[in-house]
Amino acid sequence: MFSALPATVILFYKPYGVLSQFTRGGEWKSLADFGPFPDRVYPAGRLDADSEGLLVLTDDNRIKRWITEPRYGHPRTYLAQVERIPGSDVLERLRRGVIIEGKKTLEAGVILLSGEPDIPARPVPIRFRKNVPTAWIELTLKEGRNRQVRKMTAAAGHPTLRLIRTRIGELSLKGLSPGTWRKLPQEEVRVLSAGSKPRTRDETGAG
Repeated sequence: MFSALPATVILFYKPYGVLSQFTRGGEWKSLADFGPFPDRVYPAGRLDADSEGLLVLTDDNRIKRWITEPRYGHPRTYLAQVERIPGSDVLERLRRGVIIEGKKTLEAGVILLSGEPDIPARPVPIRFRKNVPTAWIELTLKEGRNRQVRKMTAAAGHPTLRLIRTRIGELSLKGLSPGTWRKLPQEEVRVLSAGSKPRTRDETGAG
């Protein structure tokens, strides 16, 4: 049974070099370095230490499943800085799906940005090679395989140098800067909770 207490949902802008957990690991910082967070909240999903952006923390298992389980199919949007400028053929290949670890990725939204997005500088700059240009692409996925964006762009011949998750469904980084977080107001949590409930047979059309 779920608790009758209102769910807590935190939107955190995870900086580069931070683990998606409350315990330190080697050279990396942890979430504990950016609290104190409300009691009993834990990350719903993860971002690798070398990735940045939106990380959701909650004490509600139903919301956690909604964010992490592929069957819900909610979109996740990323900004990726890649080596070299991908052509239209590469962008279309990423949209249609590429094979990573023996399995084709689902169709995705992929846009080549015309310039650098308005984002904070990373404390550790990307590696720079004078004769290798870089480009920014926006990808919207409906699955969350391990290091998927990095593996997709590498498979297409354009390794990712910097990666930022900007959205999960309707949740975004709006109003946040690296290392900061905000607690969702209860009216937004109620909408999120309603969307995370399993649908009935009538709602799914099963019969």
